[in-house]
Amino acid sequence: MKPFWETKTLHELNKMEWESLCDGCAKCCVHKLEVEETGKIHYTCVACRLLDVNTCRCTNYDQRHELVPDCAVLSADHPEHFAWMPETCAYRLRHEGKPLPQWHPLITGDPASVHAHGASARKKLIPEFLADEARLEKYIVD
Repeated sequence: MKPFWETKTLHELNKMEWESLCDGCAKCCVHKLEVEETGKIHYTCVACRLLDVNTCRCTNYDQRHELVPDCAVLSADHPEHFAWMPETCAYRLRHEGKPLPQWHPLITGDPASVHAHGASARKKLIPEFLADEARLEKYIVD
């Protein structure tokens, strides 16, 4: 029997299944810059103010959209937002019909596998309050 992420569309997932797709990499929680002329999205090493840079978890997940108005709102109803997610993001991958990476916690059964594989932003970010937000381009990492 195939796992739910291989048999269901994003629209068909229940809340628990949807949340479990997140690998905890925290790459969606960094400041990004878009080049208007090309549409290319650049990631920075500056973390959202709600992100715990050591655990790669949001410190106020339930209220994140109220506290950080430009926080990414992922929904199967708004697939245009997936383009802002990293190429390894399970939501983006499943939307594109691609498989999850072998290090994904749903496959390994280990929530820390994303960190062990080096696929997370852990130990690679600086907190927002330490960054010069007026000059985010100097923090571009890709």
